[in-house]
Amino acid sequence: MWTILIILSLVTLQRLVELYIARRNTKRLLANGGVEVSAGHYPLLVIFHAAWLAGLWYVAWGKEVSWPWIFAYLVLQAARGWIIAALGSRWTTRIIVVPGETLSTSGPYKYFRHPNYMIVAAEIFILPMVFGLWWYALMFGGVNLALLYYRIREEEAVLKPLREENQFPVEPSA
Repeated sequence: MWTILIILSLVTLQRLVELYIARRNTKRLLANGGVEVSAGHYPLLVIFHAAWLAGLWYVAWGKEVSWPWIFAYLVLQAARGWIIAALGSRWTTRIIVVPGETLSTSGPYKYFRHPNYMIVAAEIFILPMVFGLWWYALMFGGVNLALLYYRIREEEAVLKPLREENQFPVEPSA
């Protein structure tokens, strides 16, 4: 029981710290002329992630803990740290573009277009597997993939001009 309490407490704390960092970076980006794009789906993402984590607090209680899955989850957290470090003050949980800025090509962004979404997709699946909750992993993993499909499509639409002409559009879309 203590192991479950510690794991879920640490994940909850991590998520709260990430929200703090994201909010701080969002304010700075907007103050520097950034524009939030496709903000309408953001509350749905927040609700989804909160439901996923709150549900784990409920359904994981009393389950066996799988140490190989914990190790896999820790590897993901190292990758998340690499992503946040690569983006620095540009890392946020929202889609924000700052006219005149270029895309990041450092760290994992040298190899992948959307490494953060890859990590999120893996986390949504792997953390429930720590507790043997394969049905929970599949259910939330599937919904998450649908949400990420929409989000990546929105992000790609706004990043396309930057990839082609090295500049962001000034007007936000929808």
